[in-house]
Amino acid sequence: MEYYGTLGPGCKEPETLKRMLQAGMTGLRLNLSHGSLPRQASFLAAWQQARKETGSNAGLLLDLEGPELRIGSLPEPLLLSPGEALLLGAGGIPIPPALLPWLIPGQEVRLDDGKLLLRVESGGSTAAFCRVVRGGLLSSRKSLALPGSPVRLPALTEADRQNLRLASQAGVTGVMLPFVHAPEDIRELEQALEDAGVPQLRIFAKLEDAEGLRRLPELAPLGHTIVIARGDLGNALKPWELPRAQKEAARICRLWNTPFLVVTQLLDSMEQRPVPTRAEVLDIFNAVLDGASALMLTGETAAGKYPVQAMDILVKTGEEALRYRAESLCPPTGR
Repeated sequence: MEYYGTLGPGCKEPETLKRMLQAGMTGLRLNLSHGSLPRQASFLAAWQQARKETGSNAGLLLDLEGPELRIGSLPEPLLLSPGEALLLGAGGIPIPPALLPWLIPGQEVRLDDGKLLLRVESGGSTAAFCRVVRGGLLSSRKSLALPGSPVRLPALTEADRQNLRLASQAGVTGVMLPFVHAPEDIRELEQALEDAGVPQLRIFAKLEDAEGLRRLPELAPLGHTIVIARGDLGNALKPWELPRAQKEAARICRLWNTPFLVVTQLLDSMEQRPVPTRAEVLDIFNAVLDGASALMLTGETAAGKYPVQAMDILVKTGEEALRYRAESLCPPTGR
């Protein structure tokens, strides 16, 4: 079983990373949506120091920017109130221009993993007028999703290709590709890795929308690790549809003997609390029983107050689930 944390301000000190490794962390994710490899130099230096001092061979995963949809940078966080009018695009909140044709009246826009909800009232060539349905605080570079919209973007950005060329010197061992929709997306990454001189890097294909789920039977046979990424996937589905989607994705991966990783909100409450909820540890346990070969924390370590405690809970719960899984497959004999 692999256990991953996410690098960020919450675990930027070498001592914190050392304690996470000592708790059983086997690898770390670096999210490039928040900055290129050169801009992450201080985080990477802390990581390499922690690995050296613990003698760890833990891996480093690059989570590429890819076609992931996010708002741009804001001068300061915005407090959005229900009923408020909001402009997306020129003169308002910056968004990828490629989205504008899809912002038609009635289209829902989910921000920050669905915490905030807008509805488009009118669209245009440079901006769209929206109404806030579910408000809250919006910060820079938060995720953006258009449920039900067939938005299709290239698998890799030029920034991704530049980062891949720097991967070897940064000690990268794997690459996470967002919003995988088809085998062609993975082949594009394979070619990019070849071109960058790092064909040996592991590929983690992220399922983040309904199209990726629909085409999973085509993706699973390729043999790369599938990532059930419940953040954006949860934006694309209704809340009560997500558990079924995760179970079905796990079933297809087991059918092809394809490794899969489960991520997002495994221990969400531990961003602010030193102990998890009962539902969270049960979620982790069930993911392992479903056959997950890896688990990953995101905000819990990147921005949370208790990154070491969260990793400790993740590992201990995962290992307990593995023991139970082994016992269930090989029940004791006798009376």
